[in-house]
Amino acid sequence: MQLLSLLPSCLRRAWLSAALIRATALDLAVLAGHLLLYPSGLTAEQHPAIDATTAPQLPTAGRSHPPVVLLHGFIDNRSVFVLLRRSLARHGWRHVESLNYSPLTVDIKVAAELLGRHVEDICARTGHAEVDIVGHSLGGLIARYYVQRQGGDRRVRTLVTLGTPHSGTRTAQLAHAHPILRQMCPGSALVEELRRPAPGIRTRFVSFWSDLDTLMIPVETARVEHPDLLAQNVRVTGIGHLAMPVHPAVAAGVRQALTSADAETADQDAFSVA
Repeated sequence: MQLLSLLPSCLRRAWLSAALIRATALDLAVLAGHLLLYPSGLTAEQHPAIDATTAPQLPTAGRSHPPVVLLHGFIDNRSVFVLLRRSLARHGWRHVESLNYSPLTVDIKVAAELLGRHVEDICARTGHAEVDIVGHSLGGLIARYYVQRQGGDRRVRTLVTLGTPHSGTRTAQLAHAHPILRQMCPGSALVEELRRPAPGIRTRFVSFWSDLDTLMIPVETARVEHPDLLAQNVRVTGIGHLAMPVHPAVAAGVRQALTSADAETADQDAFSVA
């Protein structure tokens, strides 16, 4: 992207147009594949009941990664994370779970409460005191509300968001009649609530934002910009909104974010798949 800035404006526009066409084509291919997988993710995951006589033995830190919770976006389900989940499993994550919230959900705060109960259940079943969360689009906003406004920072070590409208997106205004989309609009009461001071939040935020994400308007809305939050913003180039949870380059970035011990990394990191 630094080299792109040196090109004449006409060549820059041509390059960006071609990149946007490629990203849109990839998004459409991802959408087609996801429609085939969508029915497989309609049902909730099944987990064994807690047996109070046998305490979980998984370590909280050191020898084992914390559990990872995957949280999908609007009108979606856990099937969107098939490839990311497989990537995490191949690289040593032993405990990865997906949470389905109802497509009839009309309040991000209610969905965040559901997430909180799910996290508590995971901690009780695994013996871990903390989890990591990866949220795509609306899922990242739900997770952020849980962490920042409902005390979830005591349970969430790292929150990774993929194409999440942290400051609201103008595309949500196109379907303003839906209550949850109204909450995703710039300047909504929920967006303004997340702007409030949040001293002492312990969770580390890593937000992946794409310069070709046509559902995030402006694209910078997918960045976490809050003076009280420990946040790293990672720019992705050449990938659209729908491809974020399935692209191998993003999966590699997510794995790096979940294993990084350096919480003070500057927010200028970027990688390109253009």
